[in-house]
Amino acid sequence: MNLHDWIDELSDALDVETEVDEGLILDLARVAAENVQKTAAPITAYLLGFAAGAGDADPDEVERLAGRAQQLAESWDRPSDAPDPDDIDDEVPDDSSVDHTDDEYED
Repeated sequence: MNLHDWIDELSDALDVETEVDEGLILDLARVAAENVQKTAAPITAYLLGFAAGAGDADPDEVERLAGRAQQLAESWDRPSDAPDPDDIDDEVPDDSSVDHTDDEYED
């Protein structure tokens, strides 16, 4: 089975009718894998497909969306092993000892 057969069979299994520019998708996935991290490749392809489907995009629009995603991946400058900002536990200062009784509040 070749890639074209796989695309046809998968489209049938997922009950979607669409033309797939596999070269475009593979190029985008490669750029995401090389510039972001390997696991970004399938996620990027998925999100491109999701955006295309949500917007009922024609092939020209899919190419435009892929171009935007590729530009982002090519300009990505964060190391793949950088911690996720949501996972960093920043120390929160304890201000419980501060006396707020003399504070003036304007209404």
